[in-house]
Amino acid sequence: MTLSVAVSGASGYAGGEILRLLADHPDVEVRTVTAHANAGQPLLAHQPHLRSLAGLDLQPTTPEVLAGHDIVFLALPHGQSAQYTDALADTPLVIDAGADHRLVSSVDWAAFYGGDHPEPWAYGVPELPIAGGKQRENLRAAKRIAAPGCNASTVSLSLAPGIAAGVIDGRDIVSVLAVGPSGAGKSAKTNLLASEILGSANPYAVGGTHRHIPEIRQALIAAGASADGIRISFTPVLVPMARGILATSSAPLVEGMTDAEIRGAWEKAYADEPFVELLPEGVFPRTADVLGANVASMGLAIDRAANRVTVVAAVDNLVKGTAGAALQSMNIALGLAETTALPLNGVAP
Repeated sequence: MTLSVAVSGASGYAGGEILRLLADHPDVEVRTVTAHANAGQPLLAHQPHLRSLAGLDLQPTTPEVLAGHDIVFLALPHGQSAQYTDALADTPLVIDAGADHRLVSSVDWAAFYGGDHPEPWAYGVPELPIAGGKQRENLRAAKRIAAPGCNASTVSLSLAPGIAAGVIDGRDIVSVLAVGPSGAGKSAKTNLLASEILGSANPYAVGGTHRHIPEIRQALIAAGASADGIRISFTPVLVPMARGILATSSAPLVEGMTDAEIRGAWEKAYADEPFVELLPEGVFPRTADVLGANVASMGLAIDRAANRVTVVAAVDNLVKGTAGAALQSMNIALGLAETTALPLNGVAP
């Protein structure tokens, strides 16, 4: 049986990437696409690369338009998804690509987002190590799923195996990320103009202010850290590449751990994962290697002089960071093959 799908925010980057992946999914049919300011226009006016969906027009994002589908994707700015929760109560599966349903803590929500704290949903990072297993188990037969923040899932996947295995100390994590501007969405912003970012690297949300920090803490606590056992210095840097995240994360080593035990924590965590790879010793990823792929690629170094482990992870922020995570979680929730319609291979050059 083919399942009907509606995608809100379809004129944006995240919505467009969700549509690109859905277009090749054999078990679903995209029937409805919606937008706000761009409602009434052809989808191809905003997503000209989605030729197989040429017959669709952007409809208004209203509960009435979104209701009546088997699956609804909400690709909206934070604070906008929660308003549709009650109206979509009869929808079998709703997946939010925004931030509204990611955080469990109302205190964290108030500190980083403000306003009413929406109900937390199943977190859409299947490979994430958690106490007793993987987050995948919490996605089976889920009806409501919160896709992750791209920076948050990249850092969490980088460090959760070390936390879960007890080989790193989470109280002194430092993570610096090179990120492409597509992660900020499609709305016109002066600081994202080509003349502002070309030939430059620009830090932002410095000093513990980035909204993905509580999401990382939440994921690492789920991996086994104590509630007061995670302290993270997180600094994203905007760089002139349309897509991609290169996250360099380090943490102190627990005393007495051998190199084999340390690397083994990551090898064991991701040995059977199709979309998370640990590269051979001494090899580190580039963002170009994962362009267009639903893959998190990482390399690991053990720095005995500094008594720290360093993990360098690369993802395509629009695929594995957002849309791919959403579809992967959808496949799991529906009992479909997890890899369906998700690209393993990247695009080069």
